[in-house]
Parts: sequence; C-alpha cells; structure tokens
Amino acid sequence: MPLDLSPPPSALPLAAICLAQAQPPEPPAPPLPLQLLPLVAIGVAAYLLLFRPERERARKQQAMLGGLKKNDRVVTSGGIYGTVAAVDRENDRVTLRVDEAANLKITVTLASIGRVLREAGGSSDSPEA
Repeated sequence: MPLDLSPPPSALPLAAICLAQAQPPEPPAPPLPLQLLPLVAIGVAAYLLLFRPERERARKQQAMLGGLKKNDRVVTSGGIYGTVAAVDRENDRVTLRVDEAANLKITVTLASIGRVLREAGGSSDSPEA
C-alpha cells in the first residue's frame, strides 16, 4: 500500500476559504485636482468650440446692423435682395426698396437683415467702413 502524504481533508477547505477571502489592497484615489481635470478640460473645450465662436458671430452681426444706413444693398435672411430706404432702430424696422421701377417697398425687422452687399456685387459679413 502506498504512503499518503497529503494534508488531512479538513485542513484543505479552510486554507482555500482563507485565500479566497483575501483581496488585494485597493490603490489610493488620485488627488482631487486630478479627478477634476477631465471636467475642466471638457469645460474649456466647450467654451472654445461652442460658446466663443457663437459670441463672435453675434458680435459681428450686431456691428453690421449698427452700421446699416440708407442706400446699403442688403440680403434678408429670407433671401430678399433690396436697398435700404429707411432705418428705424427704435421700432426695430428697416424699409427696403425691392423694385426701383415700381417703387415697391417692404418693411422687415432689423434682425432679419442677413448681410450687407458690397458695391462690387460681392458679399460682406462685416460692416462697411
């Protein structure tokens, strides 16, 4: 009969249970500034890609509308070409001459002016100086 050198049956399950319950220690949490760094990066990216260009576009639009004067050629946001006949900033209205021959005029809001056209026929996003 061969010699049995294995541990007694009752000792093996106790050792396996002890080893199964032992967990590796958790790594320490990174410091608070490193935890907030991704949120700060997302905020900066949102400002640079979304808010800043929109604010710049609105500033240019306001400057263009502020420099609008009689006899400027304009295009409305609806695509109507005309010449400014009168600007009433207090009531937020612009009167456009659409047809010279029939002396056809329409009144639109100041905000509906999409752009001011240059004399040469090109378009301008900035007010004429």
